[in-house]
Amino acid sequence: MRSFPIIPIWMMIVICLFLFFMILKNKNKNIRHIVIVILLFIINMRFMIPSGNSIVLANNLDVLFVIDSTISMNAEDYNGTNTRLSAVKKDCEYIIRSLNGARFSLITFSNEAKVMLPYTKDINTSIEAIDVIEPVSSLYAKGSSLNIPIDSMINSLKSSKQSQDKIRIVFYISDGEITTNEKLKSFKGIQSYVDNGAVLGYGTSKGGYMKDKSYYDEDSEYIMDYTGTNFKKAKSVIDEDNLKKIADDMNVDYIHMDNQNKISYKIREIERMADEGVESSDKSTYDDIYYIFVIPLLILLILEFNDFRRKNI
Repeated sequence: MRSFPIIPIWMMIVICLFLFFMILKNKNKNIRHIVIVILLFIINMRFMIPSGNSIVLANNLDVLFVIDSTISMNAEDYNGTNTRLSAVKKDCEYIIRSLNGARFSLITFSNEAKVMLPYTKDINTSIEAIDVIEPVSSLYAKGSSLNIPIDSMINSLKSSKQSQDKIRIVFYISDGEITTNEKLKSFKGIQSYVDNGAVLGYGTSKGGYMKDKSYYDEDSEYIMDYTGTNFKKAKSVIDEDNLKKIADDMNVDYIHMDNQNKISYKIREIERMADEGVESSDKSTYDDIYYIFVIPLLILLILEFNDFRRKNI
């Protein structure tokens, strides 16, 4: 069994403890309230169970995704009002399926860099790991810095380099925005570990507004800019100069992603580098089971709503 929490476990524990505290204070508390909180915690854990073994292609590619998960990736300026991160998820899935047989790893960065997935050939696990990425809440955000993942990238690529036959591919994915006082550091120290890849830029020069997901309810509201006398919605704008500098330092291409086809030539280029073979994988594929717990949760919420309505009538 594996788990891919929707929001960080520590944060969910804090939320659940708060809810338990509120339940204990409520004169009308009952076992149903406690069960609802427990089900919420279980659903958030997003447990997955093995669904069987699979035969997978194998090649000598190690593909590292480095994905910006700061709040600006929620900006709604991709092909209309789609968020940048939603486009990133679809494009990464396209890359993973196109390079099936490679090993994939994932690093995300916001306040800190996190290795969300070590190198694995399991494409379903790789896609799932990227699919659950959510930007850090503005309550906890410390500003955007592109320098944060440098050390994690080097460590990951060094571990890949221990296998002499591996071809190391890096996709650094961001909108290039820096909102801290830091200056962009050099990425040239990474160049010697990278054989190919690209810096993928998301966003527009016009910019987009960002919604901030609440951890306490289902509503999302636009982030506001309170720096002037007239409050207005905060806007995020792509900074391609920063992204091009990172690409130059790593000696890879910079690609502004406003269409999935923009990455096709790079995938074909990487495919030509791969030394392919076929091997049997004894690793299991995994299926979601969180929906099993959603059904009793909905039933309990309906009962709770009916009780609430009767009391008010």
